[in-house]
Amino acid sequence: MPSPTPNDSPHGTPSRPSRRLPGETSTPRSASTLNREIIRLAVPALGALVAEPAFLMVDAALVGHLGTTPLAGLGIASAVLQTIVGLMVFLAYSTTPAVARRFGAGEHGDAVSVGIDGMWLALGLGAVLAVLGSLLTPAVIPLFGATPAVAEQAVAYLTPSMWGLPAMLVVYAATGLLRGMQDTMTPLWIAGIGFAANALLNALFIYGFGWGIAGSAFGTVVAQWGMVGAYVVVIGRLARRHDASISPELGGIRGSARSGGWLFLRTVSLRVALLATVAVATDIGTRELAGWQVVFTVFSAAAFALDALAIAAQALIGKSLGAGDPNGARHVLARTVAWGAWFGVIVGVLIAALSAVIGLAFTGDAALAALIQPALIVLAVAQPIAGVVFVLDGVLMGAGDARYLALAGGLNLVPFLPALAIIVATGVAGVAGLIWLAVAFFIVYLGARLTTLGLRVRTGRWLAIEA
Repeated sequence: MPSPTPNDSPHGTPSRPSRRLPGETSTPRSASTLNREIIRLAVPALGALVAEPAFLMVDAALVGHLGTTPLAGLGIASAVLQTIVGLMVFLAYSTTPAVARRFGAGEHGDAVSVGIDGMWLALGLGAVLAVLGSLLTPAVIPLFGATPAVAEQAVAYLTPSMWGLPAMLVVYAATGLLRGMQDTMTPLWIAGIGFAANALLNALFIYGFGWGIAGSAFGTVVAQWGMVGAYVVVIGRLARRHDASISPELGGIRGSARSGGWLFLRTVSLRVALLATVAVATDIGTRELAGWQVVFTVFSAAAFALDALAIAAQALIGKSLGAGDPNGARHVLARTVAWGAWFGVIVGVLIAALSAVIGLAFTGDAALAALIQPALIVLAVAQPIAGVVFVLDGVLMGAGDARYLALAGGLNLVPFLPALAIIVATGVAGVAGLIWLAVAFFIVYLGARLTTLGLRVRTGRWLAIEA
């Protein structure tokens, strides 16, 4: 994808040429050394990833004690917020490789400046979304068809929550900056402190001040802006240490927006796949929809660890390519793919072994558990595919290959959407309906992603992408 040339840095300082010529042989890291680097980055990243759903769990637990109506309102408001924030996750995924490239090239000041430009972009996008969200909330909530009482609670939560959007997006970009600097421990600490502050503030505002569901929203917003303050302190110190610019640079912001735009399109294709699957599950039947929710929850839980591996791959690939070390990047690719595949095997075995009791643990309904079990077996079989797909996604993000990821996202829907259409046309339901839905998503869709991503890394073109 287009980017500034080595002598045309968006921050006004020429980047040093890489220390190795592309393709030049480097001294490979040992497998044990690379394994330690992966663990050092992936384990803290996993902890930080878990913090986001933990925020939602705290909100749900505290609001749940207010009654069924506020909890239902929270469910609608959370669906809106998660959709917006989910589409904006590109702010982290586009910042990490851009920073890591410059870090690997030894241009630490420029690396920090690029990350700060990403934070400015996040702040601007967040401000626009906050204003639009505040204006549109009263019109959006009724579209869910909730009762007036539930809609009132949803609006009460969502309206103040919109003013936390800029903070949430800045946190994404700041996290991406530190990941690019090969630091996943600091985001873990900030996420952990933010989680604790969120719980305390929510309890104080909901019950101490008597603000009800709105208190939960205000508590979360305050915690989110507190996390921004922590990141500003940490990154401000980095900027001073490396003599990096903290003012917004138009060239850097344009570069972040260009890469982020492609990753936004990739995320849209993923959301289309998820929403289409839920729509088909809804069409099959209520019990099948409930069963699919359990199956997909199990898949999402396993995805946290795979995402952590993908984050490690992003950071290490970007660093290697920035250092002009394509052989090192290939070594990272091979090692992280092996980790993803083996983790998929282990998780698949666990899911298969527990498939008879997972449904009971979630629902306590023996009949529903029996309905779910065959689909869980399909999920278990597909876990090695999922492991490799998640890692390859991270590898290509780390290489800055955002345009290909966006185009591949559209191609992946080509076999998947017709597979869903066949399920609807045949009217299959019950156990068979869930099995075929699981096959469509975990075999057809993930298989398509494996094919498009696998073909890309086999060509080696991703090694030549400039970021």
